[in-house]
Amino acid sequence: MAKKITKPTDEVPSSVRLKRFFKDERTCFALGLILVVLSIYVFFSFASYVFTIDADQSQVEGAVQSASAKNLSGLKGAKFANLFINETFGVSAFLLLIFPFVLGLRLMQIKTFSLWKSFLLPAIFLVWSSIFFSFFFYDFYKDSALSWGGAHGDFLSVWLFDNIGWGVVLLLFVSLVVILIFASSKTLPFIKKVFTFRRKVTPQEAENQKAIGTEIVPEEWVEDSAIEVDLSGNASPEEFQPIMPKEELQEEEEKSDADELEIDIVKPEDVEVGSLDYVLKTQGKYDPTLDLSHYKFPSLSLLKTYPNENAPIVNMDEQNANKERIVNALGDFGIEITSIKATIGPTVTLYEIVPKAGTRISKIRNLESDIMLSLAAKGIRIIAPIPGKGTIGIEVPNEKPQIVSMHSIIASKKFQEEEKMALPVAIGRTITNEVFMFDLAKTPHLLVAGATGQGKSVGLNAVITSLLYKKHPAELKFVLIDPKMVEFNIYAAIEKHYMAKLPEEENVIITDSTKVIQTLKSLVVEMENRYELLMKANCRNIIDYNEKFVNRQLNPEKGHRFLPYIVIVIDEFGDFIMVAGKEVETPIARITQKARAVGMHMILATQRPSVNIITGVIKANIPSRMAFRVQSMIDSRTILDATGAQQLIGRGDLLYSGGNDVTRVQCAFVDTPEVEDIVNHISKQQAYPSAYELPEPPEGGESDISGVASVDLSKRDVLFADVARWVVSQQIGSTSAIQRNFELGFNRAGKIMDQLEKAGIVGPQKGSKPRQVLVQDDFMLTQILESLI
Repeated sequence: MAKKITKPTDEVPSSVRLKRFFKDERTCFALGLILVVLSIYVFFSFASYVFTIDADQSQVEGAVQSASAKNLSGLKGAKFANLFINETFGVSAFLLLIFPFVLGLRLMQIKTFSLWKSFLLPAIFLVWSSIFFSFFFYDFYKDSALSWGGAHGDFLSVWLFDNIGWGVVLLLFVSLVVILIFASSKTLPFIKKVFTFRRKVTPQEAENQKAIGTEIVPEEWVEDSAIEVDLSGNASPEEFQPIMPKEELQEEEEKSDADELEIDIVKPEDVEVGSLDYVLKTQGKYDPTLDLSHYKFPSLSLLKTYPNENAPIVNMDEQNANKERIVNALGDFGIEITSIKATIGPTVTLYEIVPKAGTRISKIRNLESDIMLSLAAKGIRIIAPIPGKGTIGIEVPNEKPQIVSMHSIIASKKFQEEEKMALPVAIGRTITNEVFMFDLAKTPHLLVAGATGQGKSVGLNAVITSLLYKKHPAELKFVLIDPKMVEFNIYAAIEKHYMAKLPEEENVIITDSTKVIQTLKSLVVEMENRYELLMKANCRNIIDYNEKFVNRQLNPEKGHRFLPYIVIVIDEFGDFIMVAGKEVETPIARITQKARAVGMHMILATQRPSVNIITGVIKANIPSRMAFRVQSMIDSRTILDATGAQQLIGRGDLLYSGGNDVTRVQCAFVDTPEVEDIVNHISKQQAYPSAYELPEPPEGGESDISGVASVDLSKRDVLFADVARWVVSQQIGSTSAIQRNFELGFNRAGKIMDQLEKAGIVGPQKGSKPRQVLVQDDFMLTQILESLI
């Protein structure tokens, strides 16, 4: 019986190709350039027409046949200008050029303006100004060849005057005010300020106001002149201006004696002066970016572009040959296929097959090596079955892998328009060529592993770069720890913009193991300080806290401050584990356990994903993993809890696990010159006076971090595991509760509680209150217990 194969349609539809063509950056840039140049050309044509109309009018109207014209754009340009100026909108026709010019700049990605404003406002002013020039200036230009209002303005101004007479003046004035109100947010406050009632007061009245606390008037102003006081309650000291000389003041005082005036002090309704609501109404929301308000994010031009960076390279001969080999290889083992289709990615193609009914999936999974031999591939990966689909996937490397540029990722619509993620990280493209992104704030920590030279360092640079393109220096700080001393040194130039470090520390990039321990201790203190601020503000997380602070609901005089996110990146943290052991692992465990809510997130990277480096405690607190190619199946299981990382092809090929499904991603390539250009762009701008200062680390040893003086977990109580399971299941961290349930003495129960704290299962002691249980489920607890064996 012949094998039935459903051949997929591999040809890309013409409509899709056309859509890709118009979305291509080169096409957009070319169209934008054409619009900008055309707008400039027409501008000079219009401008030249204004000055040469008298000489060219006879030729424009066809009265004289001549091949030459005084207009800079020639006779055709003069006729084109005449159409839009004299025969239509007059000199207001220049406003027609704003929208195409702005649209051109936007397509070229040189400058971004609001398209609807660039179209709507010039269009409205075009009509208004045409009528304005015709109505008020017709007598001045009626004998000239140039019509200031154009035929459109002349017709409408005459029609309006015939119907409403001199009401045209009122109509033009009111319409102008309405237009300006919607065109600029400053118009309405200016109008209110103009109509605010002000009156002159004498020095005695000013003293009375100052006495009752309504206005604070400087003494020297009262002595030398009368003061103009804003009775609305919104005046600032700058608005107090002298209005009359001292000689005239006596006459004014005499008049005021005869007839005293009552002064009504108007305050904002239902708002107590000096309250936080009063500050919000008078000063507006707090802007954390105000200190660096002129900061400009890096532009896309700093990143390299590559050919076909937005679309995969399709080689139909290669795809058809691979399909045939897969079918034949499975057929040799008696496995029939009913359909097979290919999804082409930048470096890997996914072949989805549907086996004949009754075929055991495990049988196909066991043929991985045979299919690899048949395809002569570097390494294939079988997904049996694909989650959410009734198919089996076979991932095969492409003969000519495609470079995924960082430019294509940052310039993508998905990244540019992302607004919901607190810390958006874009690292590459999936096997379906879609931009792959995740929110580091929800991750909330990331574990990165991969053998030397497989793209791990490039991946970390991609993470940092994507954050630099999205977050203002006021919103994000980095702590970079680099034992190799060369990976992160390039970021030292943006110390005063994006970096956090210890007080009086010279080097912002941490390389020494002693400094690492001090920095991690300091980060633990920072975490605890932030939790204290959240507790005082009655907030559960950094988002709620910062929102309250921005709305001026928190008082800076009580210690509140805007909290930037802190991203801690430790490259090759295995070196520090080998040197410092628990002194490094304990603060890392504490930060990964509870720092998420206060906006502190950790990225740990290592090239040795062994169980003594990636311990159970670390894995339990970092559910998100990024695995580049590793040497063995055991290493893959250590980092991902699944196989597959050993079959990656290297050069940025990675597997990302967010806790559930595993996604294959080709990491974007960002090389050192690109990072240097980005850093130089940032470092040349105005910066803060210094780097973000972390608190002083506590003096002493390990006990300062864990809260336990000298607990040796190698000498755990025999009931330690049973107590730990009970504490986690009941979510009760109480020594007295352990005493009652296990019938233990106080001293023994207290020692077990100290051991639970040292292991990271419960938090530090809080007076008479029960301790916080840091472990939430049995899986996490099992990981911790296994790491202690």
